[in-house]
Amino acid sequence: MTTHPQDFAQDIRLSDLWDDPYPIYRKLRRDAPVTFVPAVGRYLITRHEDVVFAEQHPDLFSSREKDSLILRVIGANMLREDDPEHRRIRAAAEPPARPRRIRTDWSPVFQRTADELVDSFAERGEADLFADFAGPFAATNLAHLLGLPQVRAEDMIRWSQHMMDGNSNYADDPDVWARATAASGAVDEAVEEAMSRVRDEPDGSVISSMLHADDPLTPQEIRNNVKVIIGGGINEPRDVLTAGLWALLSDPAQRADVEADPGLWRNVFEETVRWMSPIGMYPRQTTADLELSGTRIPAGSRVALVIGAANRDEDVFPEPDRFDIHRAQRNHLAFGGGPHYCMGTWVARHEVGEIAWPTLFRRLPGLALDPDRPVDVGGWVFRGLLTLPVRWQRP
Repeated sequence: MTTHPQDFAQDIRLSDLWDDPYPIYRKLRRDAPVTFVPAVGRYLITRHEDVVFAEQHPDLFSSREKDSLILRVIGANMLREDDPEHRRIRAAAEPPARPRRIRTDWSPVFQRTADELVDSFAERGEADLFADFAGPFAATNLAHLLGLPQVRAEDMIRWSQHMMDGNSNYADDPDVWARATAASGAVDEAVEEAMSRVRDEPDGSVISSMLHADDPLTPQEIRNNVKVIIGGGINEPRDVLTAGLWALLSDPAQRADVEADPGLWRNVFEETVRWMSPIGMYPRQTTADLELSGTRIPAGSRVALVIGAANRDEDVFPEPDRFDIHRAQRNHLAFGGGPHYCMGTWVARHEVGEIAWPTLFRRLPGLALDPDRPVDVGGWVFRGLLTLPVRWQRP
């Protein structure tokens, strides 16, 4: 008996998406590229061309989703605004994250963070690079960039994870809401302290930039948007860092190519963000009745631009499930598109591709996956490694 595509969508469970969404995405792209999934409470858009269309038409696919989970956790923010308000907020926050500033101001900070972390475990000969390096590396760097250097990496990581859990709490778990609310309040306190410090002495950080912009943000706008940045600014570089390492350590030939030509680290970065898509889905809400890939979507519908599916679209990326640093096609959507193109793109490219990976391979000779401890992977709204046990030759 043939299963109707809509019947398949009815049976999709959040736990299946968490464990391994790619077989589900493959079937949706083929049979129901735009379809309502009850478990998620929205239409999933899974083909590359349809996601691109939605990103290029913010007039039809608004970021101002009513009752969005991120609004419940964080409040009004630039991710859930359309232009011109989105443009105003971004213009105030973005200057410290531009390429020139990253290289002149932040690159030495990123390198110091990497070296100090490696110093803390190099003599052990083994580590979980998710917990011991990737998370603290991303969190420490972001704390400096934001203007929160006094905040510990473990606090940044906890706040980020609890808020992101709330942003993807489609199961409506009350414990998740409680943790997200507590994290949001803790960020508010840290930002208040930072604003007091930089109000009279600007320091070039994101908080300082927002406070001293030509069109400065209000304290509430600063608090809310710092929360947004803490979420993506830790999760995405952390998960790209660990996923790329996992892929290279699993493929001796591609690893040898990179070690022979360090210029390929850029390819590793772009292929990793396509292959893993750490931020796997963006929510939107339609502003008018429309039809997409043969499916009618009523005005006011909640939709999901499923980046993790679009970045493995067979019509765009040959053998999409294969990690290939020599892939010619690079028009991935990992950083979004249109006016909401990720503000932290250049930060992540530099701190991961030019600092973290080369440092780890240089300082941990014989770096290899731990054969006795498997890697854990999970998630779909945010997807990445949960552990990365490795070994190397002790000094």
